Amino acid sequence: MARPYNFSAGPAAMPEAVLQQAAAEMLDWHGCGMGVMEMSHRGAAFGEILERAEHDLRTLLAIPDHFKVLFSQGGALAHNAIVPMNLAGRHPRRAIDVVVTGAWSQKSAQEAARYGDVHVAASGEPARFTAIPAPATWALRRDVAYVHLCSNETIHGVEFHTLPDLRALGCDAPLVIDFSSHVLSRPIDWSRVGLAFGGAQKNVGPAGLTLVIVREDLLGHALPICPSVFDYQRLAEAHSMANTPPTYAIYIAGLVFQWLLAQREGDRTGVAAMEARAIARAQRLYAAIDGSSLYVNEVEPAARSRMNIPFFLRGDDGKPLRDPSHPRNAAFLQGAQARGLLQLKGHKSVGGMRASLYNAMPMAGVEALVEYLRDFERGA
Repeated sequence: MARPYNFSAGPAAMPEAVLQQAAAEMLDWHGCGMGVMEMSHRGAAFGEILERAEHDLRTLLAIPDHFKVLFSQGGALAHNAIVPMNLAGRHPRRAIDVVVTGAWSQKSAQEAARYGDVHVAASGEPARFTAIPAPATWALRRDVAYVHLCSNETIHGVEFHTLPDLRALGCDAPLVIDFSSHVLSRPIDWSRVGLAFGGAQKNVGPAGLTLVIVREDLLGHALPICPSVFDYQRLAEAHSMANTPPTYAIYIAGLVFQWLLAQREGDRTGVAAMEARAIARAQRLYAAIDGSSLYVNEVEPAARSRMNIPFFLRGDDGKPLRDPSHPRNAAFLQGAQARGLLQLKGHKSVGGMRASLYNAMPMAGVEALVEYLRDFERGA
């Protein structure tokens, strides 16, 4: 039976080839007589898995040698606390600037305020998070521990397609990005980033694993209240094994990295190939939405996410139907599920619909969704 197309925002669809390989190795990894879940994290077999996973991730994202790669636990939401506990101590007043462009950076600001002096340098809330405030308008403080932004907002569907150059904006602080929902879909300009973190459950692997990529000079500033297993310096010194790491999640992430390295799109490979596909998928779906009289995406085109595309059906009065219980919304979701198009319901905080187009989503899934959009509109 053909698998349905899963548009979930996370945990999200995985590459089918990765799932098949994991199934084949479930009882016996490479002839060692054990599955990965049964291995000691201190043993040679898992050491090989961990070493290759880091190597392949460094290759995919061209991570410079002076950055540490950490495989942590807690998810990105927990790291909204763990990041300030590690970096706020760089500044005597624990000053932190945050650019709020949606629900996740809003949560980051609220959590960081428990550990430092948080200043919202810019906010897209007045525009209902449908646009990103121009960097030239940001009220950044020059002397802060770090500046935080979420480079792709999963709920509101806005994305920084170019990361800001803080030095050009008169700020000497390192930039921290939450790249949970676009990691490995595009290159990262590491000359502009001090620390990047993200949950694995969208483009990397199972929920529970968090990637942290941190510049070496930012280590060693953890607050006394920081739990030792979340002290980034200690985690780096222990090669991600300050405690038992999420071994199976790291193994699956490693399989995803291998899958990504093998991808080709014309003369592009790896992350470059993924970026080309992401652009093509997003353009196809946005064109179908924009060309319709029934559907609407409210995000400013320059800020539209390639990964998460929220949209609304219009009511008879032409206004977006935000209430998920509206009969037209319910009929849309029921019809989509009947066609094998799953998890299209929008986040409860904004309503409507949302299609997440992560790396594992083939163009065939987007084409199936576009065909359904047209068919539903004709019958509406």
